[in-house]
Amino acid sequence: MPRKNRLWREGSILHITVRGNRKEAIFKSVEDYCVYLRNLQHALKFYNNEFQILSYCLMTNHIHLQIETKNVHIKKLMGKINTFYAKYFNNKYDYHGHLFQGRYGSQIIDSDSYILEASRYISLNPVRANIVKKPEDYEWSSYPMLIGKRKEKLINSDRILSYFIQSRKRELYRMYVESAIR
Repeated sequence: MPRKNRLWREGSILHITVRGNRKEAIFKSVEDYCVYLRNLQHALKFYNNEFQILSYCLMTNHIHLQIETKNVHIKKLMGKINTFYAKYFNNKYDYHGHLFQGRYGSQIIDSDSYILEASRYISLNPVRANIVKKPEDYEWSSYPMLIGKRKEKLINSDRILSYFIQSRKRELYRMYVESAIR
């Protein structure tokens, strides 16, 4: 039976989730994380910035991306990103079979509140997994960039930070995210 087509429309904002097959690690070394991030950067250039990354978090066995597309269909974009990384991983670790569990998950973000909530959820993933106590301490997340602790690379923070008072936007975003830590 054929798969259903992905819901997508020009200008969509999506929460993308990519999981390792059988919940296995898809990142085994620092180099792996760096290769994936460089792959995202390459995709931005390849598609001539026809999409933006609003937030991301690379966990050991899964990935969260919050992406705003312009003209490039999410199916093409994720196909390129995941195929490149799977080939790299399979070659490096002599891995056979599927690296990813099925195809990626995608949820259209259709409200301003959901844009913020998805970003917070993505930023807090390493805290909820008990990897770090504070989200800013996790190296493979966009959160430190969103709050101004690291130089902004790869992401476009303007959309998320636009919901906060301009003069205190990074501080207020931090308070918003960290208010959900229990």
